[in-house]
Amino acid sequence: MEKTDAVAALSALAQDNRLDVFRLLVRAGPEGMAAGQIAEALDLAPNTLTFHFDRLRMAGLVTVRREGRSMIYAAGYDRMNALLAYLTEHCCQGASCKPGRKTSPPTSRKRERVS
Repeated sequence: MEKTDAVAALSALAQDNRLDVFRLLVRAGPEGMAAGQIAEALDLAPNTLTFHFDRLRMAGLVTVRREGRSMIYAAGYDRMNALLAYLTEHCCQGASCKPGRKTSPPTSRKRERVS
């Protein structure tokens, strides 16, 4: 994934409703959900939802297909995984990362006053 693609995906997710839509679609699985179901589940107006779908679709984070009269939206898992890989590409200083590894919370350091 290129940096510009990562920025576009992060930008698309950097809004409350779009993040909610994407997370709902991830939970729905590869079969996706009808636009009406999403609007109802998230209590969003259809015209508002269309705008958010377009932003997510342009970033490659959702796909859409027609089934009869319904538009079915699904999470773009390949793009999501590519974004996660891009973000974590150089994590753990190049060492193999262990999921669930406990880390210590950052310590609070008081600033020393300079006289």
